[in-house]
Amino acid sequence: MEKKLRIVLAEDEYLVLLGLKSLVEELGHVVVGEATDGVKAVELAIEQQPDIVIVDINMPNLDGLSAVKRINEKLFIPSIIVSAYYDEDLIKRATEEGVLYYLIKPVDQKDIKIALNISLAKFEEFKKLQEELKDAKKALEARKYIEKAKGIVMERMNMKEEEAMKHLQKMSRDHNQKLVDVAKELIKADSLFKAK
Repeated sequence: MEKKLRIVLAEDEYLVLLGLKSLVEELGHVVVGEATDGVKAVELAIEQQPDIVIVDINMPNLDGLSAVKRINEKLFIPSIIVSAYYDEDLIKRATEEGVLYYLIKPVDQKDIKIALNISLAKFEEFKKLQEELKDAKKALEARKYIEKAKGIVMERMNMKEEEAMKHLQKMSRDHNQKLVDVAKELIKADSLFKAK
């Protein structure tokens, strides 16, 4: 992994916390916050906005999964859960809370490196899918405005569909505006005209 990551660690056993910190730093990353309870983990994650959080599942005041949930309600940071035991229900709950990797103690450097690589790759993939979804929603919304504007032009100027579309495109070029913006203005103008 090339990039030096900023990491928040949360572990209630201080010696284990020091061990995790050492493993992370040996990999060339920076620990920007250390917490020994879930509430502090949430505060540090929101304050520091690290690249990733590594959280023990069993912590005082707020368990690790609840901490991850609270962090994700504020900002989505990739997270890795560390647990002393394998538990199907906890793994299922971790997945539901957006945890990207589940480590079983004892953890070594190789485990951490694999977890970081996979978590960050999954996170990048997730962000890319979110962007694609957002783009698709925008395109669909734009299409609705354009279709409505085209209908207005067809009705007002007694044009066929293809002519109306060409007319809208010409207006877009002439005014150096996006087609969707021209469509929105035309819809607004038409609604004002109908209101009178």
